[in-house]
Amino acid sequence: MKNLVMKNPVMKNRALKNLVRTNEFTLAVIAIVGFGALAVATDLNLLTAGTMDAFLRFLAVPIVIGLAQMVVLVVGQMNLSVGVLTGFCAMASAWLLVEAGVPAPFAVLAALALGALVGLVNGLLVVFTRLNGFIVTLATMTILEGLRYGVNGTGTYQGYSPGLRALGGASVLGVPVVFLLAGTVAVATALFFRHSVPGRRLLASGGNPFAARLSGISNDRALVLAHTLSGLLAGVAAVIVVAAFGTVNASIGDDLLLSSFAAPIIGGVALAGGVVSVTGTVLAAFLVRLVDVTQAQFDINRRWVDLIIGAVVLGAVLLGRARDKLTGGAR
Repeated sequence: MKNLVMKNPVMKNRALKNLVRTNEFTLAVIAIVGFGALAVATDLNLLTAGTMDAFLRFLAVPIVIGLAQMVVLVVGQMNLSVGVLTGFCAMASAWLLVEAGVPAPFAVLAALALGALVGLVNGLLVVFTRLNGFIVTLATMTILEGLRYGVNGTGTYQGYSPGLRALGGASVLGVPVVFLLAGTVAVATALFFRHSVPGRRLLASGGNPFAARLSGISNDRALVLAHTLSGLLAGVAAVIVVAAFGTVNASIGDDLLLSSFAAPIIGGVALAGGVVSVTGTVLAAFLVRLVDVTQAQFDINRRWVDLIIGAVVLGAVLLGRARDKLTGGAR
């Protein structure tokens, strides 16, 4: 009994040390320090109810978009169309609401179905053509850009579905509903990879396709599933855009590609596949949003912000590769 009692503190200390060494812990500390510094720099204006509401409301889309990119990175793929697909689904949903007079629930389901369908097509094209997802989704992105402008040109949809817009602007205990939706999606994604058989198969296929195939896992099915889920999450992001923004135009989604990569890569997801970090992706999306708020608050040139985010993403990739080499050497 005494030995067990003595071992417990040792095990707890070891677990604490392992936690401190994780990428998620580092990101959490940076997020807290950065948020506190920005709050002080804005004379605590950041902490007011209205500002925090806007901060969290506009954080919802980067979180979901980061998760949409993460699910394809898990299998060693990329989805360059994720931002444009979000805009396309948002435009299609708004068109159904305004031009076709479709009830809001059906327009929401249409956005989700359209995103999943395009993701399915991406996955099937990757499997049947044997081209990398980078090439396939680059082509899809170009096609969707044309289709997106074809829906309503450069015009703007607004004044649609008061109920949907009211839901997008609603809050629960001061927390925006759309942010709660993004958090729910993040939890569901984490549970999918942790506890479901398809999620574990995606991780296995991304980590070692050859071993996965020997274990009876279809790598082709994993690719199709990953791209389909990515498209579905882009559809979720589109629904958030339609509900929370109140207006939709053809430029929606153009600025989401960089942040879609920044969140999972900074969050610790490996480009080679086989690694998932929902918590890290959410924290990294928070940091990217914090940088956006800083840029707006202090009127910093947007190009400098993109340069900083791009440099951080590149640094995260290089550090990840260096860590993998050190780990491999240690083995």
